[in-house]
Order: sequence, then C-alpha cells, then structure tokens
Amino acid sequence: MSETKKTTGSGPGRPKDLVKRQAILEAAKQLFLRNGYDGSSMDAIAARAGVSKLTVYSHFTDKETLFSEAVKAKCEEQLPDLIFALPPGVPADQVLRNIGQRFLQLIDDPESLQLHRLMIAMASQDPTLARLFFEAGPQRVLDVLARLLLAMDHAELLRVKQPARAAEHFLCLLKGAHHFRLLLGCSDALDAASAAEHLDDVVGLFVRAYRP
Repeated sequence: MSETKKTTGSGPGRPKDLVKRQAILEAAKQLFLRNGYDGSSMDAIAARAGVSKLTVYSHFTDKETLFSEAVKAKCEEQLPDLIFALPPGVPADQVLRNIGQRFLQLIDDPESLQLHRLMIAMASQDPTLARLFFEAGPQRVLDVLARLLLAMDHAELLRVKQPARAAEHFLCLLKGAHHFRLLLGCSDALDAASAAEHLDDVVGLFVRAYRP
C-alpha cells in the first residue's frame, strides 16, 4: 500500500520549505478526496503541488505519512492546539463553547464529511488506513481535549476524574444524531441559530454533569 522512498533530507539544521510543505498537503488533501487513497499516487500529488517527487519524499517519507499529516492538517485548520489552552480567569464554559463551535464547523465541513464517508467505505478493505485516519484526526482531538479537561480538574473548574471518557462525552454530545444524518445525506448543515442553540445545550449539560 505504501509508496516509500528514502531520502537524505535537507541536511542538519536546514529548515524545510514550509510553503512547499503546505502546497503538498493541500494537493494531497484534494487528490485523496477526489480519487481516494489508492487512486492518488505520489507522482500525481507532486505534480499537483508543483514540486518534484523528491521534494515530496523529503517532507513525507511515504504515502501513509502524507495521508496522516493531511488529515492532521485538516483538523488543525479548525482546531489548532491554541484553542485547547486554559487562560487564567476564563470560565470553563467559555473555553468549551469556543472549542465546540470550531468542532461543529469542522465536522459539518463538506471536505470533512467526504473524507469521513471515504474512510467508512474503505475501513473493511484497509483497516490500517482507517486506523491512521482515526489517530491523526479524531484521536488527536480527543487527546488534546482530555488534557484540557484534566487541567480544568486541577484548577477546580470542573470535576473530571476520567478526562479521556469525559472528552468522548463532550464530542459525542456535539455530534449528536445530526452528524449521522449529514453523513447519510439526509439533512443539511444546521443554520447559525440552530447550531448556537445546540452548542449552548451541550455545553450547559456537560458543565452541569462535571460541576465540582
């Protein structure tokens, strides 16, 4: 499944071209969504990004790594690590509301929905690829949220004895049945007012459940 090529890299201390890296990630994201994983070669990704194949391999050692990093980059567009910080004096519900708003935007995004559908379709054929997707996307979000909830517990803002489980509770409440309907094409994305009402309900319920 992997297209692997060893390279010498760019040498010790020499930073890689971040503009080229971003172009490669964007090209990979577009081709993976359009052609699927197996239908997207490293040659095609290099051509789409306007770089050489050697440049692609200097940034990403193989196609699996590139796929994983493309998924991670998509998540970080909406959910950068910075929003999982706990600023002094900021109430827990405000921090969670900000995260929840960005999370809803991510999971309702057409590209995210398309990738999710692709992974569901491929999971039985290629469980390794499905695992890479989960670890780079959903698991990353769960992990950083769990660390935030642990910090809230230490700060006595919430009482969270099992932060990993609490992180799952919060994100599953946000997704609700609506996300399942979106995946099946049975519903449109929530309008702004409905999304805000849903977010308020989820944050309120979660904070009451984990109130110290």
